[in-house]
Amino acid sequence: MHIKHSIFILFFIFFTTISEAQLRVPALSTSAEFKQTIGLTEIEVKYSRPSAKGRKIFGKDGLIPYKEFWRTGANSATKITFGDDIIIGKQLLKKGAYTILTIPEENMWSIHFYPYESTNWNNYVKKEPLIVLKTSSIKSQKIKETFTISVDNIAMDSADLIFAWEYIILSVPIKVEVKDRVMDNIKKAIEGPSNNEYFQAALFMHETQIDLETALTYIQKVTKSDKALFFQVYREALILKDLGRKKEAITVAKRSLELSKAAKNNDFIRLNENLINTLR
Repeated sequence: MHIKHSIFILFFIFFTTISEAQLRVPALSTSAEFKQTIGLTEIEVKYSRPSAKGRKIFGKDGLIPYKEFWRTGANSATKITFGDDIIIGKQLLKKGAYTILTIPEENMWSIHFYPYESTNWNNYVKKEPLIVLKTSSIKSQKIKETFTISVDNIAMDSADLIFAWEYIILSVPIKVEVKDRVMDNIKKAIEGPSNNEYFQAALFMHETQIDLETALTYIQKVTKSDKALFFQVYREALILKDLGRKKEAITVAKRSLELSKAAKNNDFIRLNENLINTLR
């Protein structure tokens, strides 16, 4: 009786320990989140990533039938946050956090944006979306095993929001405001700027081709110094070239070439040599 009693106590302790422990197992659909900056606007996405696992995903007999709401992920509602107002698919979407639900069809999908309120995606189905986008689906020859949301084709003021799973890809264009905001920042900073701020202002204005005369004024505030760096002087030469002032551009490029040689920077040595040859 004593042995049986001891065994019972051991079993009780074992199962009590198991029940109190937090059992960790891999999630069937992993959670993911990422941040991406476009221009000055940050985008953050939090979602779950189901995998195909040999299953048919979209359409008849698929995991996700046509013409029905899909949470656009797995588990909880997908959350996407925009740090500033954006234009998405030619529609204005204000700064804030949103849930995305989609309605797949064979060639055209509807993407519904709702103000984010909770992780329960079913709560949004009967609500009126803020905006609805229609976008054509792209058929891929290569399978995307795991559902993926990404931001791609990033430019200074635009990008594409990409949804991809199985053989389907959706691409939605995003536009953000950059030029006006940066120009406002430049005007504020220029009241008491450092050489670096003058250089950054000139760099931006040259890259976007905004007011090259002013860009030249800013860069020359930097390059007039004997301590100007080779890449700063090279930028002055580029601006002069774009203004059609070739002779001055050659003179400045030669200065940048000598500074690049002194710094032993082979990349800028080649860039300056190519620029000089182009301008002759």
